[in-house]
Amino acid sequence: MKFTLEKKDPKSGARAGTIYTDHGEIKTPIFMPVGTVGSVKAVHIRDVKNEIKAQIILGNTYHLYLRPGIEVLEAAGGLHKFNGWDRPILTDSGGFQVFSLAHRRKIVPEEGTWFRSHIDGSKHLFSPEGVMDIQRSIGADIIMAFDECTHYPCEYKYAKRSMYLTHNWLKRCIARFDSTEPKYGYSQALFPIIQGSIFKDLRTQSAEFIAEQGREGNAIGGMCGPEDMMYEMVDICCNILPQDKPRYLMGVGTPRNILESIALGVDMFDCVMPTRNGRNGMIFTWNGMMNMRNEKWKFDFSPIDENSELFADREYTKAYLRHLYVSNEILGMMIGSIHNLHFFLDLVTTARKKIEEGTFASWKNEIIPILMRKL
Repeated sequence: MKFTLEKKDPKSGARAGTIYTDHGEIKTPIFMPVGTVGSVKAVHIRDVKNEIKAQIILGNTYHLYLRPGIEVLEAAGGLHKFNGWDRPILTDSGGFQVFSLAHRRKIVPEEGTWFRSHIDGSKHLFSPEGVMDIQRSIGADIIMAFDECTHYPCEYKYAKRSMYLTHNWLKRCIARFDSTEPKYGYSQALFPIIQGSIFKDLRTQSAEFIAEQGREGNAIGGMCGPEDMMYEMVDICCNILPQDKPRYLMGVGTPRNILESIALGVDMFDCVMPTRNGRNGMIFTWNGMMNMRNEKWKFDFSPIDENSELFADREYTKAYLRHLYVSNEILGMMIGSIHNLHFFLDLVTTARKKIEEGTFASWKNEIIPILMRKL
């Protein structure tokens, strides 16, 4: 994998670049749809590719390890062949999922994290070495180091201890990754993850340590808490991370979060918000957010979004989509999901065009209040 930085916005830290992988190019800034168990919820792979025009999707190491299991994925020839996606894939390490199982896990620093499956209660160990092996078997183009994701709020002492644990585990991840080979004949890249909660000195220390590792790209994790704190931490990290490597902000977020973080120098994003909100009836548009369950849409027979290139936005009306949601029809969830993902990809594509034009900063400030208003 390699990254080429092609353009910088003159009035912000926004960047336009290209990531080159063996499964294709990724134009940044980019939003990556989340495909937790190998599928983007309620959306066909064909539509993720041709309608949403996603350039890269995510898989989840924890969930894929449990189901369908590594044996199945290896027999299929990796996740690309298993789910039919022939473009790049990124897999997270499972660190966040294990973190979320607070009542089912136990961290043993010299080993890793023991946890019980949310499916059947069976006991498993995720070690730095084991997580590298699992992601080799999944076969993603970009794989993440195994880290500990702290809760918010947390005490400084805990955040510091967790950061050092993440750094120690990273050394083990790198050693295992560099001593093994890809299983399916194409290259893989390892991204370390910056931690440190909302503490400036910890984020600085972690970013410096991660930058020193010299990997193909870097990630910023553990971004919980108020938005202003998040932007401050992201700014600290982006000012330290190398210019010639892509920067991935994990699990973020709203259209505002994405545009503000692009302005700080972030290149890659993922979040379950488009599909989760889409299943619940919250639709993002260039004019603002629509709750499609509201009574106001009952007799609105205009297209969902007449300015959209997406077939569903032009062929279905707001009234019909509302009917599907209030009737709990699966089709409503499918339309909402594909619409939101299409919008998020359109958002970062437009952001890239504004960066190339040199107008990103002013455009961002104008568009965010419009995007975040409730219609």
